[in-house]
Amino acid sequence: QVQLVESGGGLVQAGGSLRLSCAGSGSILSINAMGWYRQAPGKQRELVAGITSGGSTNYADSVKGRFTISRDDAKNTVYLQMDSLKPEDTAVYYCNAYVWTKRPYTSSYVGLYWGQGTQVTVSS
Repeated sequence: QVQLVESGGGLVQAGGSLRLSCAGSGSILSINAMGWYRQAPGKQRELVAGITSGGSTNYADSVKGRFTISRDDAKNTVYLQMDSLKPEDTAVYYCNAYVWTKRPYTSSYVGLYWGQGTQVTVSS
């Protein structure tokens, strides 16, 4: 089994910063792409930022220049540094990862895993 656990959400004033973390645990052989998504009330879940195993990154236009995604493969962790936060950034933030994993007596395979989400609230 593979688990992803987010942390670092909370309440912050507009213009402030937060750093989200997402740590993987369990039967992890390696991790390919990782990403952060968010879902605001009444809206669809949207991609915020992604990072490949090689370190290439991509961002939603709405967060470019304000958010930075990074990863620490030794810790199976992906981070999202969020600066200059705006009220419209308020949402539940989810991480995901494509994980090479293995069950007993089976071949290894890649699975897509999601964290449980962490609330980010930006007050005006």
